[in-house]
Amino acid sequence: MTGQNNEEKVLVINPGSTSTKIAFFMGEDKRWVTNITHPADELAVFPRVVDQLDYRLQALRGELQNRGLDIEELAAIAARGGLLKPIPGGVYAVDRAMLEELREERYGRHASNLGALLAYELGSPHNIPSYIVDPICVDELEPVARISGLPQIQRRSVFHALNQKRQARRAAAELGKKYEEVNLIVAHLGGGITVGAHRRGRVVDVSNGVDGEGPLTPERSGSLPAAEVVRLAFSGRYTREELLRLINGRGGFVAYLGTNSAREVEERAAAGDAEADLLFAALCYQVAREIGACAAVLSGQVDAVVLTGGLAHSRRAVEEIRKRVEFIAPVLVYPGEDEMAALAEGVLRVLRGEEASRSYQYEGVGWAGKEEKVAG
Repeated sequence: MTGQNNEEKVLVINPGSTSTKIAFFMGEDKRWVTNITHPADELAVFPRVVDQLDYRLQALRGELQNRGLDIEELAAIAARGGLLKPIPGGVYAVDRAMLEELREERYGRHASNLGALLAYELGSPHNIPSYIVDPICVDELEPVARISGLPQIQRRSVFHALNQKRQARRAAAELGKKYEEVNLIVAHLGGGITVGAHRRGRVVDVSNGVDGEGPLTPERSGSLPAAEVVRLAFSGRYTREELLRLINGRGGFVAYLGTNSAREVEERAAAGDAEADLLFAALCYQVAREIGACAAVLSGQVDAVVLTGGLAHSRRAVEEIRKRVEFIAPVLVYPGEDEMAALAEGVLRVLRGEEASRSYQYEGVGWAGKEEKVAG
């Protein structure tokens, strides 16, 4: 990559449910980052998430003014992508079609929908381009991977696309190759866990981080025996929403141990808690099993297995997974994630001519369903 210059000033916007995180980059150098909090009582007056746009925009402009950042000096604005139609991975210019769908909340309601809207409103008066990078709706599944076993249900791609693709590029660089030249298996290990098969720059299969696929996680059930789920559904003990929360939010460690803290579970296991020890081992076992499945998807031709996300800080988790999968390929460990850097890096690739930006209006693949939850 070329060195940083005055044309590489990038503002990054990442809206959350009760805050808006922003960062300023000069090239890869993160000059500052801050989190603008939005009190719950102030947000409560807005019927829909998108109705918060002007409120958050005012707070954002105020913060930039306080920091003395002139918007006209920016080369571009990068924003977290929201719930959009299924699209291939990449860097997308914010266009009218994207803005219209986000305003309509066509594919679901989430704070991340505000990212592109805020970026556009901030940058467009000054002719500053805005982009989103590898949003959660990235879908590069092969047709065979979409088959579920019932025609009424189609598998779909919902995963930690931003971090998985960032760490996949990092792994490829460590191997001395381009992302488009390698086959990788990437496991994002956090409150949500997704494991993806990356074939030459495309995630051709991946466990769905929302719908109940893949390993159990600190707060998600992972894959369950379908017949048992049906029995629970008709037991009269749970409402529809309660069952969905057991799958996503109150499953995994929460269901068994009452906590979503993997660190706490690991500490309890080390202190002699047999159930905590078994559950932590089960998570690692199931991640390894999913990695093995991805190896089959890639016909055994795997250049590296990548472990990333918060749980990759755990020595025990890494070693338990490594011992089961290192026969497949070398295991590379990149703990944690940095969404702000990932967003900035995507836009920098476009600014430097290393990657062409995509047009949202003319892209689209896969399912067209509506989803109101995202992988966490």
